[in-house]
Amino acid sequence: MKLDQLTKPWAAFSYGFLDESAKREMRRRILKAIAIPGYQVPYASREVPIARGWGTGGLQITLTLLKPTSVVKVIDQGADDSVNASSIRKFLRRVSSARETLDTLEADIIQSRHRIPEEKLREDQILVLQVPNPEPLRPVQPDMSEARIMHGDADYGQLWLTLYEQLVRSGRIMQGSSYPSMVNGRHVMTPSPIPRWDVPKMNQAANLTILSAGREKRIHAASSHSSSTTCPTGSKTMLTRFVTAAA
Repeated sequence: MKLDQLTKPWAAFSYGFLDESAKREMRRRILKAIAIPGYQVPYASREVPIARGWGTGGLQITLTLLKPTSVVKVIDQGADDSVNASSIRKFLRRVSSARETLDTLEADIIQSRHRIPEEKLREDQILVLQVPNPEPLRPVQPDMSEARIMHGDADYGQLWLTLYEQLVRSGRIMQGSSYPSMVNGRHVMTPSPIPRWDVPKMNQAANLTILSAGREKRIHAASSHSSSTTCPTGSKTMLTRFVTAAA
């Protein structure tokens, strides 16, 4: 074999913008997140041509999963025609030759922020959610080292207590987004910033949902047909029993 057969022609950037080493690491982290639904997997967040906080985590996941035959849909603020959604969609098409679409049921990969699509997704579809804050315990435990220990011990009593206090003071849950959700009865995650009424769509969903926070460098996932339950909000008695059991 000659030396020129071992080398590839020069290219301005790798397919899908990210280099192969970055994609390899992302795939490993995604597989671990799928294997342990709800668990936050750290990863080395790469630089992409958009600012931190504007969907860098979701974009890296989408770039890793893309292939030439993919059909991509991008949603931002619940719309396809927003500036951010249009810019990301054009960028994905430019670096991968993937086809873009506005039809949810036609897409293979759906990248979204703030909303889960109304249509029921299939098993062969992947939903990528942009997450600004992946840590559900941050409001009750700002020390991330202690929060990791609480996750390991499944110690979520303080989190349920905050919801109970909202119910006692206001008569209803006041938290509109970043609502905590327990996946498969073990790990609590926050599918922020989607609204609370969108969270039940993740329960026993046929599709794979991957949530990525580029700024916080964390990935977590809800695998196909996984249980994603929210804290009981139907009555004060139900929530009281839940808090008592957690304590």
